Amino acid sequence: MSRVFSGIKPTGHVTLGNYLGALRRWAEVDQHQAESLFCVVDLHALTVEHDPARVRRLSRQATTLLLAAGLDPAACTLYLQSHVHEHTRLSYLLECVATDGEMRRMIQYKEKAARERERGGSVRLSLLTYPVLMAADILAYGADEVPVGDDQVQHVELARDLAARFNQRYGHTFVVPRATRPAVAARVMNLQDPTSKMGKSDDSGPGVVYLLDEPDAVRKKVLRAVTDSGRDVVYDRAERPGIANLLDILAACTGGNPESLADVYDSYGSLKKDTAEAVVEVLRPVQARHRELCADPGYVEGVLRDGAEKARALARPRVDTAYSAIGLLPPVAEPALSVVR
Repeated sequence: MSRVFSGIKPTGHVTLGNYLGALRRWAEVDQHQAESLFCVVDLHALTVEHDPARVRRLSRQATTLLLAAGLDPAACTLYLQSHVHEHTRLSYLLECVATDGEMRRMIQYKEKAARERERGGSVRLSLLTYPVLMAADILAYGADEVPVGDDQVQHVELARDLAARFNQRYGHTFVVPRATRPAVAARVMNLQDPTSKMGKSDDSGPGVVYLLDEPDAVRKKVLRAVTDSGRDVVYDRAERPGIANLLDILAACTGGNPESLADVYDSYGSLKKDTAEAVVEVLRPVQARHRELCADPGYVEGVLRDGAEKARALARPRVDTAYSAIGLLPPVAEPALSVVR
């Protein structure tokens, strides 16, 4: 059985894009077809200015929503990144293999650093190096596959490069992973700016549907979605990005095909109405399960405790091997205490 790793960052409330592009696949496919590890990557949330209390709150919320979306602790391993020290242990070793040029070529670093500078803020070193920590997240477990959206493929490619380079220099230690992408709704776009991803950190509330939005709020956001010039409903991501986004969302919610669905509609209004209702119905069971889990916080804490224990047991042997391979001495064991009889 192959091993799959993926994570979600607690930098904002989980969105419809996260669910359709990743979470639902994790629950319906990955956890049943592979040995799967799913991680709330809370350390990655520290790479930019943040409110500590909010990071803690969103980390718990993300965990609860992953369970509500269908992740089963009996079928997969779910845990918080900061609870498994092997992530940071391995990250430093990989920094000793990565190059400054590789880090500065990362598209997300360039974009996020530019936004920080525009706001007059300083760019944290961790923002530059966090792709190495992401590589450590993956490589520590010997993951074969990493389900990601289009915007994260570059980071998986870095993990592949670092694994191959480490193996070449210090002996075979890491599995070289590959990125996998779902065929439909891999990248749900912002309803107010269909050329931009629907992201958790987006400040454009009207363009982002959150998993915990009330049904009326969902309907309002979808019905007010930006569309394109013209009247024909055509699936064309380049020329009609607004309509294409709605068709992608409807197809992902109903199991249809966006090109075929375009032939069904003769107006933007009817497409928006059906898309809104489809989203409401998809979110209904997730929200109901979320309410149940919030009423039992001890269960969620138990999942995180058991998940971290399982993850540590999987990661530690490979990370210890990497420490030895790169030239570090193992810790000196404490002498056994003599027993006086």
